Amino acid sequence: MSKPITEFIEKYYLHFNAAALVDASKGYVAHLKEGGKMMITLAGAMSTAELGKILAEMIRQDKVDFISCTGANLEEDLMNLVAHSHYERVPHYRDLTAQDEWDLLERGLNRVTDTCIPEEEAFRRLQKHIVEIWKDAEAKGERYFPHEFMYKMILSGVLEQYYEIPRENSWMIAAAEKNLPIVVPGWEDSTMGNIFASYCIKGELKATTMKSGIEYMTYLADWYTKNSGGKGVGFFQIGGGIAGDFPICVVPMLYQDMEMHDIPFWSYFCQISDSTTSYGSYSGAVPNEKITWGKLDITTPKFIVESDATICAPLMFSYILEN
Repeated sequence: MSKPITEFIEKYYLHFNAAALVDASKGYVAHLKEGGKMMITLAGAMSTAELGKILAEMIRQDKVDFISCTGANLEEDLMNLVAHSHYERVPHYRDLTAQDEWDLLERGLNRVTDTCIPEEEAFRRLQKHIVEIWKDAEAKGERYFPHEFMYKMILSGVLEQYYEIPRENSWMIAAAEKNLPIVVPGWEDSTMGNIFASYCIKGELKATTMKSGIEYMTYLADWYTKNSGGKGVGFFQIGGGIAGDFPICVVPMLYQDMEMHDIPFWSYFCQISDSTTSYGSYSGAVPNEKITWGKLDITTPKFIVESDATICAPLMFSYILEN
């Protein structure tokens, strides 16, 4: 089998962050080969960065067992799916004036670094269909998680009329087809979360139709308890923030608050982050700090790649897929 990425990085990625990337990738492969499971957490605008092109293949090849992501990453993969041709790239974003930014807003373009998401084609196309699914569930007295509503919309086929990228490049389609477990902490912070809140304010929906963050934690606790035996569950964190902090806390919660003293620690840890270590920074905290919180063991393999995830994650995922 040809392994061009493996051969390239093993030849040239020999020191510093490059070596950490190789070591972490090898650790991921070893963890899976020894029967372990893996969680991936997505912070930042990874979906808008089109990480789905390779993350979808990771999901299809069973290299991912659970995903924790921000509400933005949950929805922006689908926004790219249905409105890709309407996105605009702004490579000179560092030179934009306040007036330039206002002009983008007036055109219905919301900027994420160098990429502008089109409000009408992206947000509203999803809204039109997801609202009907929310209202239908409420009429039936049913309640679901945010990602489950998204799965229902994907699997219903209502979005297919809009597809503008190959379906194999959408990680959400791959996840929906496998019914991959997901937690979306802080979903209310997302565009779809804001839209759902607006319908609650208008009295057209009840907040209880959407399952809550506490229910996400109990859902994760149940999954972790059932899947952490043997080699255990690894934790591959892209960025920091709530997408990483929420799920990693399930271990100390089970151990300390549930008094399940035989619950295993996370059995592999890697973080890709360009955040530098600073006072009070979670994203920049070194892995050993997590030992003091009861998240990682002394013996847990720990890696940190201090670089841009849009550069590193595709390389690491390619290495993992090749091996």
